[in-house]
Amino acid sequence: MSERRQLINLAYRLLGSLADAEDVVQETYARWYSLSELQQKAIESPGAWLTKVASRICLDVLGSARARRESYVGEWVPEPVPDPTEWVNGRTGGAIADPADRVTLDESINMAFLVVLESMTSAERVAFILHDVFRYSFTEVAEIVGRTPAACRQLASSARRRVRAAEAPATTTAQKASVVRDFKLAWEAKDINALIGILDPGATTIADGGGLVSAVLDPIRGGEQVARTLVDIATRAVGWTLLQRTVNGQPGLVAQEGGVTVTVLAFDVVGERIKHIWVVRNPEKLRPWKR
Repeated sequence: MSERRQLINLAYRLLGSLADAEDVVQETYARWYSLSELQQKAIESPGAWLTKVASRICLDVLGSARARRESYVGEWVPEPVPDPTEWVNGRTGGAIADPADRVTLDESINMAFLVVLESMTSAERVAFILHDVFRYSFTEVAEIVGRTPAACRQLASSARRRVRAAEAPATTTAQKASVVRDFKLAWEAKDINALIGILDPGATTIADGGGLVSAVLDPIRGGEQVARTLVDIATRAVGWTLLQRTVNGQPGLVAQEGGVTVTVLAFDVVGERIKHIWVVRNPEKLRPWKR
């Protein structure tokens, strides 16, 4: 069970969904406990075995997930995770989650990075995450994905090029927090000109309601259009309280209504402007957030 946190972290990065990651880890342990005691003892490294099984299950899930998302209502955004100090486990009725269920926050978890991962093939994603993030050798990766080490090296290299192509100039966390704070104040004030000044002219907003709650179905493009939409939302969102919170390790915002989190916003800040906003409203993706 000491491997559980590692498996949760691996599966979340591979799938972009905490719920799916939890299911994968549960299935992985089910397979372990289905082995006889003799079979378990014959496994030299249980941790490596669990990682291999979880990764292969993730490969299968990634394949079926692409098919499921074709029927998903609106845009699909990776599931946001909070700072570990604010983590809540929705499956246990709001009790504090076991630390092993929490996702470790680092650069491989920010929303912009997860969105780039979504553009990769399943094999690219698994090879890249296992090698570049979790430091498995290509020989080990090859055994997991069922390809040669050379093929896995090519997959990871292709994935790396995608990541580099999407990389923006470095912006410090303090700078990002300042920009998000200015955005919050402008949004609360319904100050369209201030919002336009904070947003990149080519800014894009993508919302995910999953068909369960209201959300704009198509991406909104252009800083001015995004600003106008935000002001319209602020006008209608009576009773919302905006809070600055850590979202996937980066400065973000949480909207609460009656003390319940109803929306989580993640940002891609480049320099002094916001380039991308990901808005998650699907309640099934908000389970880990403090209620």
